[in-house]
Amino acid sequence: MPVLGMQQQGAPTSTQASFGVENPPEALLSFLDLLVYSFERMWNGKSERILAGMRRDRYLAIVLFVVVCLSATPFALQPKPTDTGDGLNPILHYISTGWDTLTRSMSNCESVVDPKLAEASILYIPAHSPVPDVLRQLQKHCKVEVRELPVSITGPGQVTTNITPPGLLYLENSYVVPGGRFNEMYGWDSYFIVRGLIEDKRVALARGMVENFFYEIEHYGTVLNANRTYFLTRSQPPFLTSMIMAVYEAEKAAGKDDRDLLVKGYQYASQDYEMWNRDPHLAGDTGLSRYYDFGNGPAPESLKDETNFYRKVTGYFLLHEAGRNYVSVLDGASSEAEVGKAYAVQVCDVARTMAQPDCEPTREVSLIADYYKGDRAMRESGFDISFRFGPYGAATHHYAPVCLNSLLYKTEKDLQKISEILKHKKDAERWEQRAQQRRERIQKYLWDAHRGMFFDYNLDTSARSTYEYITTFYPLWAGIATQEQAEAVRHNLEVFERPGGLAMSNRDNAVQWDYPYGWAPTQLLAIEGLRRYGYNKDADRASYEFLSTVAENFRRDGTIREKYNVATRSSEAHVAAGYQQNVVGFGWTNGAFLALLHALPPEMVSRLAKEQHTPSAPGQ
Repeated sequence: MPVLGMQQQGAPTSTQASFGVENPPEALLSFLDLLVYSFERMWNGKSERILAGMRRDRYLAIVLFVVVCLSATPFALQPKPTDTGDGLNPILHYISTGWDTLTRSMSNCESVVDPKLAEASILYIPAHSPVPDVLRQLQKHCKVEVRELPVSITGPGQVTTNITPPGLLYLENSYVVPGGRFNEMYGWDSYFIVRGLIEDKRVALARGMVENFFYEIEHYGTVLNANRTYFLTRSQPPFLTSMIMAVYEAEKAAGKDDRDLLVKGYQYASQDYEMWNRDPHLAGDTGLSRYYDFGNGPAPESLKDETNFYRKVTGYFLLHEAGRNYVSVLDGASSEAEVGKAYAVQVCDVARTMAQPDCEPTREVSLIADYYKGDRAMRESGFDISFRFGPYGAATHHYAPVCLNSLLYKTEKDLQKISEILKHKKDAERWEQRAQQRRERIQKYLWDAHRGMFFDYNLDTSARSTYEYITTFYPLWAGIATQEQAEAVRHNLEVFERPGGLAMSNRDNAVQWDYPYGWAPTQLLAIEGLRRYGYNKDADRASYEFLSTVAENFRRDGTIREKYNVATRSSEAHVAAGYQQNVVGFGWTNGAFLALLHALPPEMVSRLAKEQHTPSAPGQ
């Protein structure tokens, strides 16, 4: 029978051995990430700068040397905990000291390196801005080049092409990054990091991060996906007002009622909010909003950080009807620069003998521009990659999402509250009205009474999706759901609940934001949503499942990871396409762990502490 073959143009036809240096196994990649993180804790990140310029096949050669060195060197990373009777103290100490390890500053040479790209380190400042003294020292001592952005940016979408060479965008204050391999401050990660910093009494650092977002809005147009030039075209899920209120309330509890933070926060947050409420972020005529990246073509970070991702996507689309509209046959008139890479496709008979099989002529194909729009919008959503918005998120920009619109409702309610605190009555009334309008639209377009869940709305088919996803809990967290709706969603908890916590979905598509993976931020939002409506028993159980999973894996290897397999209660990640690592750190897991732990009843905290004296089952 005929088979469909595909290879990237110019790529060798032979395959590497599965354990070759070009394709090291996932366990080894995770180990290498751990080595980088360990060096960073010992030497303030110097190893990351060294390894950033190397290909994986080069630093595989030094692994044995590194291991020998580590055996004779004080290992600043927490060692694998033993049964010392300390309960939760080892993991809490790891988190507490980890904030410093994960903190970056523009006065630090290592903070301006991008380990995901091979180019030399460039640090960009806003156009027509004087070079701060700290950056002059950075140029002098770190061999870092400081450049001005080519244009002044006063709003989102003004930069739609890649700035070359890419580089870090300057921020005034220190900030906490997600994990050891990152040097940039991420948008929605930062909310959960801020929550953790506040729990750990690091309020000043949390406030500095919030003020960094004010700086981004003023000088880079919006709250960015992260402070890199290739992220100037998109934002991330809007948590800014949630961060502002978290810091304000923490300072107020400590005796500092700083209305200036609210005044400044209101100015920037209301400005940033408007981006989501005008084209191209409007979701058709629903009155709701959508994710949308102003850029075009392949996402730059994916080309460097996700090996052969677009080729895998193309292969999937050719073999599945749902994706074939995203593939175009090239006739020679199309420009590869406009459509991304071209791939060769050939249909041949299956070789049953030694004879050369017969084949049809090779044709060239590429992914169309609309696919790349969807791919970029998916990255703005933060859920990269899931099949929630179609295979590989290709139709993300064709949906009104539950998550985004719930967060915008929360933003409107926060701005109402800030206006009330500042005694701006008319503003408060206006925000209350906008929130009520969005709530009504969410009820109309996103609530499915028959299935008892909130679903994303497909703008092309004018119908709700049927893809069950953990974001159905967002309207509970934001306070949108009625009590009856919350009860229906709670009744569907079994769709997501697994031994290790709440899975993103119940569909295994071999990508990281679907089953069987559970992520700290969505655990926290779902569990807090359940608590908001009085379902504390369910919230306690789900919280304990995830906390005990994180703690069990910490006992096993002394690390906290960005995601967990909640079906097996492990940190194993077998992702077939897209970003495939499970990074050590990890900022939002640390923050969510503290927030969930502190909301757990004392008797369950005691139980969790006693559980830490139980040896972990090997190989789980």
